[in-house]
Amino acid sequence: MKIKQYKVSKKISLANTDTFEEIADAKNKLKNIRRKISELQDIMYAHGKYGMLICLQGMDTSGKDSLVREVFKDVNARGVVVHSFKSPTSAELKHDFLWRHYIALPERGKIGIFNRTHYENVLVTRVHPRYILGEKIPSVTSVDDLNDAFYHKRMERIVNFEEHIVESGIIVLKFFLHLSKEEQKNRLFRRLNRKEKNWKFSIDDLKERKLWSAYQECYEDAINRTSKKFAPWYVVPADDKASARLIVAETILQTLNNHKDIKAPSLDSETLARLDEYKAQLAKD
Repeated sequence: MKIKQYKVSKKISLANTDTFEEIADAKNKLKNIRRKISELQDIMYAHGKYGMLICLQGMDTSGKDSLVREVFKDVNARGVVVHSFKSPTSAELKHDFLWRHYIALPERGKIGIFNRTHYENVLVTRVHPRYILGEKIPSVTSVDDLNDAFYHKRMERIVNFEEHIVESGIIVLKFFLHLSKEEQKNRLFRRLNRKEKNWKFSIDDLKERKLWSAYQECYEDAINRTSKKFAPWYVVPADDKASARLIVAETILQTLNNHKDIKAPSLDSETLARLDEYKAQLAKD
């Protein structure tokens, strides 16, 4: 698979980017890839110099939760950590907006998943600027202070944050699950029509849907300003869930494979020379 076609390396228009792609036999192909991801995570853990941060963003019903379940189900449970960021707590609001994300970063050797991410701070808060007032920023006294320059500066801080953690050994991949408005409508209907899915529905889903265009504009601006070589965005067509999962999994696999220095450590020469001796000790036990 040529994952470069999804990578944002120049300015994009979401309105002109496909939301649907169907890859043949996607479910079976995913099974093979996720086993390989699991093997590489084991090696990455033993190597101990890199961690990986997977950032997932998308409109409601874009498939973030099920993607996490299906792509990472073969990875050692101790090797993957998922964080889903909701509205900041009172304690989190007393810190810089990136603080709660920094302390949730994966340790070296593990894969961390941000299901909704630090980008919520330039997406949801840009559509609903009054949320920013809860941060009690000295220079912000009203929503009138929250202009484009404010959010663009915040994006610069996000870029600096990502550059810093990459230099510290965290591999960063960011995925926007690009869903069509029509497919979201279908998925919301399924939540309403299927009893076992009712719990997922919230009236807020319909309220936020009315702001679709505003969200698309904010996503497009954020993606174009923050997709960097060291922390790229990938815009993944999300109308077909199986294909979207495969694209994300293949991107993760290829990225890990491209880090040629990630190798399992070798035994020291003394231990290696005495392996037969240790085997003999065990045989006598």
